[in-house]
Amino acid sequence: MIKKFDLNIERILEDWEVYHAIREIIANAIDEQKLTNTEPIKIQKDDKGIWHIRDFGRGLKYQHLTQKENDEKLRNPHMIGKFGIGLKDALATLDRHSIKVFIKSKYGDITIDKSQKHGFEDIITLHAYISLPPSNPDFIGTKFVLEGITDEDIEKAKNLFLVFSGETIIEKTKNGEILEKKGKIAKIYINGVKVAEEENFLFSYNITKLTKKIKQALNRERTNVGRSAYSERIKSILISCKNKKVAELLVNDLENFANGEIHDELEWIDVKKHSVKILNATKKVVFLTPKELMNAANMVDEAKSGGYKIITIPEKLKEQVVGLKDINGNPIRDLGEFFKEYEENFEFKFIEPDQLKTEERKVFELSDKIFSLIGGKPNIIKAIKISEKLRKEKTSFIEPEGLWDPSNQFIIIKRKVLKNGERYAGVLLHEIAHAISGTKDVTREFENQLTNLLGKICINILN
Repeated sequence: MIKKFDLNIERILEDWEVYHAIREIIANAIDEQKLTNTEPIKIQKDDKGIWHIRDFGRGLKYQHLTQKENDEKLRNPHMIGKFGIGLKDALATLDRHSIKVFIKSKYGDITIDKSQKHGFEDIITLHAYISLPPSNPDFIGTKFVLEGITDEDIEKAKNLFLVFSGETIIEKTKNGEILEKKGKIAKIYINGVKVAEEENFLFSYNITKLTKKIKQALNRERTNVGRSAYSERIKSILISCKNKKVAELLVNDLENFANGEIHDELEWIDVKKHSVKILNATKKVVFLTPKELMNAANMVDEAKSGGYKIITIPEKLKEQVVGLKDINGNPIRDLGEFFKEYEENFEFKFIEPDQLKTEERKVFELSDKIFSLIGGKPNIIKAIKISEKLRKEKTSFIEPEGLWDPSNQFIIIKRKVLKNGERYAGVLLHEIAHAISGTKDVTREFENQLTNLLGKICINILN
């Protein structure tokens, strides 16, 4: 027995090509696979050159051809299709291109042809012809047999799906997936179906949680969805990621900002900031502006020797990340933070006087005579310490020959200064001036104090 089922279609979506119709059939098959958790769909060509598309789900019923909206798919956020009319659009398109269609399931065998509309013989519409009983009541799933389509049509249709794209998922987030771009053009997928292309994106993306704006822009054709519809969702995907590889690619791309060759994602300041947060948490890096890179050459060498990678960022981004915490709650390591960590981890290597060489000890023993020339050792100075190494200065990142440690009230002299008495006296006086004035180099207070000390020495010698 053959029943005719009116699809109520004359001609719609005239701009659809054959591959658009195949896309709808593949989309329905993938949705059924996901809903039923069955084995992957098969797309195969037989010995006669006829293509078969099959899923292993529950099987198509002719009643499915009446649906406008599929409640089951609407309840599941990860389904490709939402509207039952997509299959009808596909069947109409295939008919318009003279493609023969045969659909097989355990509920019946279906072919497609035109016929008079019941009760309106002057109107010709597309009908589904259902053969009952089915030829194979035990058939599992649904199979579409398409005669007259080309290999190119199949490939063009498959290329619209993430599952066939060959693009690798780098990271999954609650809103979607970041994909490693294959080729020069990035692709934007929604639940695994391509809806747009981007020439200057660093990654491809699969959006799995749709916003209201995306839903409004997602038409039945599922093509040419504008960036304004999905840009906010892509931002949210990038900002919620924690993958080191994503951050490295973003920051490496960011280093090209000076020559204007960055990808479009790096135009979004929130994405820039987040990439810095990830990289700071996952790698030993220091973020510097181009100006800092030139002015802090010694610090750069120190960082590199310590296994840190220097990342160059724009001045505006530097302003945005100062004071921020990374994804692990640690401060972003800029120039100031790097020096702070350096200070906290630095340890002096003190040498006791009896460990000094004879010539070194003779120079060190000049200390009391030098103090006598300025009227005695100031009370603020508790001791003079000798160290193999000194903490480098913040501005130049050069190791000084001496320093004043106000917290312990020590003057600390680098051991190599003890090779020369004249040099030792000069460094000691320099640090005495810091101790008395309580100020740093290149300040009026420090210079005045150093002048006073020199004056006292001269008077004592002259007297």
